[in-house]
Amino acid sequence: MAYDDQELALGPDVCRMVNQGIAAMFGPISSQTATHVQSMCNAFEIPHLQWHWDARDTRDYFSISLYPHYLTLSRAYRDVIRYWGWERFTVLYEDNDGLTRVQEVLKAADQKPAMITVRKLQMVNNDYVNLLKDLKDKGEYRFIIDCNVDKVRKILYAALKVRMISDLFHYFFTTLDLGLVDLDDFKHGGPNITAYRLINPDNPSVVSIRTEWLLLSQRGLNSPLMEYSEIETETALAYDAYFLFARALHEYSQAQEVNTIQLSCDKIHTWRHGNSLLNYMKSMDFEGLSGRIRYENGERYDFKLDLLHLTQNGLIKYGTWDRTNGLNITESRDKLVEDTEKTLANSTVRVVVYVAPPYVMKDPTSKSGYRGFCIDLLDRIAQEKKFNYTVYETNTYGSRDPVNDTWNGIMGELRAEIGLGGMTITLDREKAVDFTKPFLTVGITILYRKPVAKPPDLFSFLNPLSIEVWVYMIAAYLCVSFMLFVIARFSPYEWCNPHPCNPDTDEVENQFTILNSLWFTIGSLMQQGCEIAPRAISTRMVAGMWWFFTLIMISSYTANLAAFLTVERMESDVSSAEDLAKQTTIKYGTFKGGSTSKFFEDSNIDTFKRMWNFMSTQEDVFVEKGEMGVQKVKAGGYAYLAESSAVEYAIARDCDLTSIGGNLDTKGYGIATPTDSPLREILTTEILRLKELQVIHSLKEKWWNQEDDAKQCEEEKAATGSASELTVDNVGGVFVVLMGGVVVGFFVAMCEFMWKARKNARKDQQTLCSEMAEEFRFAVRCFGSKKPVKKREQDITDNGLQFMPLTGNYGQNSLGKEVFA
Repeated sequence: MAYDDQELALGPDVCRMVNQGIAAMFGPISSQTATHVQSMCNAFEIPHLQWHWDARDTRDYFSISLYPHYLTLSRAYRDVIRYWGWERFTVLYEDNDGLTRVQEVLKAADQKPAMITVRKLQMVNNDYVNLLKDLKDKGEYRFIIDCNVDKVRKILYAALKVRMISDLFHYFFTTLDLGLVDLDDFKHGGPNITAYRLINPDNPSVVSIRTEWLLLSQRGLNSPLMEYSEIETETALAYDAYFLFARALHEYSQAQEVNTIQLSCDKIHTWRHGNSLLNYMKSMDFEGLSGRIRYENGERYDFKLDLLHLTQNGLIKYGTWDRTNGLNITESRDKLVEDTEKTLANSTVRVVVYVAPPYVMKDPTSKSGYRGFCIDLLDRIAQEKKFNYTVYETNTYGSRDPVNDTWNGIMGELRAEIGLGGMTITLDREKAVDFTKPFLTVGITILYRKPVAKPPDLFSFLNPLSIEVWVYMIAAYLCVSFMLFVIARFSPYEWCNPHPCNPDTDEVENQFTILNSLWFTIGSLMQQGCEIAPRAISTRMVAGMWWFFTLIMISSYTANLAAFLTVERMESDVSSAEDLAKQTTIKYGTFKGGSTSKFFEDSNIDTFKRMWNFMSTQEDVFVEKGEMGVQKVKAGGYAYLAESSAVEYAIARDCDLTSIGGNLDTKGYGIATPTDSPLREILTTEILRLKELQVIHSLKEKWWNQEDDAKQCEEEKAATGSASELTVDNVGGVFVVLMGGVVVGFFVAMCEFMWKARKNARKDQQTLCSEMAEEFRFAVRCFGSKKPVKKREQDITDNGLQFMPLTGNYGQNSLGKEVFA
């Protein structure tokens, strides 16, 4: 017999019923009266069947419940939250029983730290607008809601009023009757609304019972929930409870005759068949409206849940859950993405950005109020997917506070569907949000002031050869000259007759004196030659090797000389990250709280660890904006560590800046979306398509190299990149050497002049001054190339014979010998 709460409000009514003789008690629905009825059934040993949620352990009572065990349901909720990877969410509950239903979710949060907000559903002005608006302002966009099914529409309408019905927000309802709710007003906003369902409408038993209800309606008779496409859970469970009792009673009656007896509350007696009949019910195993009905340890554990997800076509089956296999997602991700893409068309997406050129820049004249590389990229994607967007900005890309485990910037403000900007994909960020495939690949490099051009050296013509090579050449020159002199004296073929016209001469002469040997080798080195030529094979071999040596050296010198004289040399204080780490004069830093500073902070490489230790102990090395880093570099004495794309942009607009050291790592820029958002796949597909079409490359060229402020710098680079003419500063040293040689030659000539004048004065028996004055007057006339030789008398002895003094002219040949003119 089944009774409602009013019939069981009083204990005497229960006593009157059992006094009539009953085999089982069904219900009631109210948990308070159910407790009273259950205790009385336990005393009379009358089976008690119920189908509503109850957190008590019914194994201690003479009772059986068709409702799934609450701990098993709680584990089902936990598994789906784990699948979605929620690390921050809000639990909204209507009464204390709601916290019991989600206790496994709360326990799992203790094992794996998560930020959970627990709030009670309280209406203000008969709605939940104030509650949801407060949660939205605090950055909450994932909700587990435990409420009666009749509250679902009221909660969703409140969310619709505060614009919380979108792909960003996710609502998971613990009710098993979400399919009974009319959700047509919410399915076009692209919301994430999910719930479990116990009653499968495709179950043959459910199809059969609905067919019977349809026949009843055709006869003009009313049936439960005729207006719904699904059966209410408790209605189906009540049906299964009656069917369970009927089957158990039928089987038990086959084994033993069953008779009811009249029981009295005044004198407690028990029904002898009650315990056996209850055991028969607990041993049943069959398919009912609510799925498989089987009991283990007196509780119903083996049931199957369908995971539902709201789409434009209504609620669809997204996956299944059972105690053995856990959560199994049956609906493909592609189907979910396809549904999201349909919802995305003609909708408005909220985009959070960080303003940093050239990615995002303010522009009041544009439709969105912003322009830049990322805005152009978003425009291309929006045109293809036919959606609109609104933009609002934040103060940074985003870094995590290790103490509070909270994010700032785009990461903390990602209540929008998309986070956009030159944001680096890192491990920490990937754990908090989902990133698309990179649209740009970058690496950390060093922005530094371009080295000042080195002033040309006066003796820059010596630069093609190192100092060591010049020393070795001088040593080789002296050594070869000396060896040529020695070899020539040893070789008999280098001694020859000084007077070819007198073949009977008694003396021979060697032309390779010390001075002549030095003159021969220097003439060969300068590739000018001289009037002296080697005669012997040995001296010719030495001369040949010396000529080969001078050929190679002079050719190498000439080849390098052009580059050294025409290329402008730069002097830089540092050329790599290692150079920065080894010095303390030049300060260096990064963007404060960005991925670059995180890279150095977490690095295990000695060089980068030293650099981080230096940066963390200095003042004013971290900057709040990239432009501040560029200005500090231009001021001098500072190097800015940033992504290569930002460095390229700065260099393209300021010819005084350059990058040094190459990239220190490799990373990518991506578009951020909330975790598990289907937008990620849609945006990734578009990014890959635009890459293949080289659209992204064209956009990069446009914003980096084709803007007006970049063209001027390119023109300056083109002008300075061509070869420039040589100036006096480049070749002045050659003139100095020439003048030095002339001065030294003139000084030597003066010495020779005075030496010869002194010698002639002694021979002519006159003063040195008069001799020098006479020679000087002749030299300054600058006319004629012949000079008379002074006359004198001399006794000439030849072969012991005395000759009479003769009067004639004497002179000197090229070898310094005096001859008769």
